[in-house]
Amino acid sequence: MNLETKKSVINKSQKEFFDFLSDLNNFKQLMPENTDKFEVDGDSFIFSLKGMPEIRLVIKEKQEFDKIVLGAASSKLNFSLTANILPITDNSCETQLLFNGDFNPMMAMMVKSPLQKFIDTLTDNAGKL
Repeated sequence: MNLETKKSVINKSQKEFFDFLSDLNNFKQLMPENTDKFEVDGDSFIFSLKGMPEIRLVIKEKQEFDKIVLGAASSKLNFSLTANILPITDNSCETQLLFNGDFNPMMAMMVKSPLQKFIDTLTDNAGKL
């Protein structure tokens, strides 16, 4: 299953936004309002939204200054969330989130809409920085 957000303009340079996302504590600012739990532990963070199970994301790859890939810490769920960061000017950049998950058809049908809403919220909140 592949999902993507619309591209969003960020009022930070490409390097500033890359550094912002590299500090996992900053993801708390991007999370939806219905976040029940958010804890950072080294190169990973765990979060849960109301009514949803906890999910741990780990930094899988960093490509200065244009890409950060987060992935599931558990082998039970195989997915990645990629933030692509493109420069626009010295003081702004554009970002887009790409979700790639390997789910069975029934699971994909159940999680597609909530996942799309979740990654759209992350991108929208990044645009408000």
